[in-house]
Amino acid sequence: MNSTLGNKPDNSLVSNAFGFLRLPLNFQPYDSDADWVITGVPFDMATSGRSGARHGPAAIRQVSTNLAWESCRWPWTFKLQSKLKVVDCGDVVFNFGDAQDMSEQLQAHTERLLAAGKRCLTFGGDHFVTLPLLRAHAKHFGKMALVHFDAHTDTYSNGSKFDHGTMFYHAPNEGLIDPTRSVQIGIRTEHDTNNGFTVLDAAQVNDRTVDDIVAQVKKIVGDMPVYLTFDIDCLDPAFAPGTGTPVCGGLSSDRALKILRGLQSLDIVGMDVVEVAPSYDHAEMTALAAATVALDMLYMQAAKK
Repeated sequence: MNSTLGNKPDNSLVSNAFGFLRLPLNFQPYDSDADWVITGVPFDMATSGRSGARHGPAAIRQVSTNLAWESCRWPWTFKLQSKLKVVDCGDVVFNFGDAQDMSEQLQAHTERLLAAGKRCLTFGGDHFVTLPLLRAHAKHFGKMALVHFDAHTDTYSNGSKFDHGTMFYHAPNEGLIDPTRSVQIGIRTEHDTNNGFTVLDAAQVNDRTVDDIVAQVKKIVGDMPVYLTFDIDCLDPAFAPGTGTPVCGGLSSDRALKILRGLQSLDIVGMDVVEVAPSYDHAEMTALAAATVALDMLYMQAAKK
């Protein structure tokens, strides 16, 4: 993605030493033969709690080496690369301290990938990064359903323009998503109950069967194009302590993965994993959970091949 500001290098992506799952880094993802492109967004200026999610993409990539040795990720029965071409293009570059520039650069990068026939898996960063991603996807796919794993609904109207708790207040108002066809899973904080979203709170998600939850989500979403967003604080802090706004009473990693796998038949057009803050992590537990969620997301897409 070339800069529109003139004060950044033509190559506006930078890399870590290696990509997700030790994938070769590809700085020309738009011209690649990839089906899915991974992009990191090292941004946490919209965080209301503990900062540090800007280091999330690097932490997810680093710990993903623990997942790279399996030629076939359990419980899937095939090798990911045999059905899906995935590249990691590194991190979006934006002007330091400039949330508006981040939003514009990320949206432009995503629009260019989608126009080239790619699909996008994005690593946050705080959850605000989902809003420019939704803007890009809505331009390409039209209004979408949202399947949203989180402890918070992020539908709050009292935040600033750049706030990781306001994306799903702005997104319906901008016509990006249809809340009546959207589901929020794992919620366990105060929220507006009259904004059209179906909220499956953590207590009922933990008590009901996985099959029951999956069936309800599929019924609500139907055949709409789906944007899938996973805030790692959907998981209980016992499984994911390294996040900015941890909330007790959440899902186990096992239950979240089972629900995710049950949704593979949905028309998922874009995905992200956000809010990993490694400075609060223990033994890389949170980063590992995020990397595992991301890998299963990719396997869900590969299974359709």
